[in-house]
Amino acid sequence: MHLMFIITSVIHWIEAHLLSCPFKAHTGVDCPGCGFQRSIIALIQGDVQGAFGHYPPSIPIAALVVFVPLHLKFDFKNGAMAIKLMYATIAIVIVLNYIYKIYTHKLF
Repeated sequence: MHLMFIITSVIHWIEAHLLSCPFKAHTGVDCPGCGFQRSIIALIQGDVQGAFGHYPPSIPIAALVVFVPLHLKFDFKNGAMAIKLMYATIAIVIVLNYIYKIYTHKLF
C-alpha cells in the first residue's frame, strides 16, 4: 500500500517537472529523443502501448537497462554480444522513428 503511494507520488512529481527539449525550444522541431520522458512515465505506469506511441525506442532502451545489470551480476556467456546488438537495435529504431516523424510531418 505504501509502495503504491510512493510510486504514484513519484510519477505525479515527474509529470509536473518534465524537462523541455532545448532543440525544440530553439528550432520548433522535435529532436530524435523527443517523447522519451513521456514514454518512460508510461512504462512506469505499465502502459507499454502508450510508451511505444510516445517514443518507440524506449522499449529496447528499457530492455537494455534491465539486461546490463543482470549481465554484470551473472556474466552471461554471450552477454557482451547481446549488449552490442541491443545498442545497434536502439540506434536503428531511433533513426527509423525520426524518419517516420519526418515522413508523416509529426515534427511540429
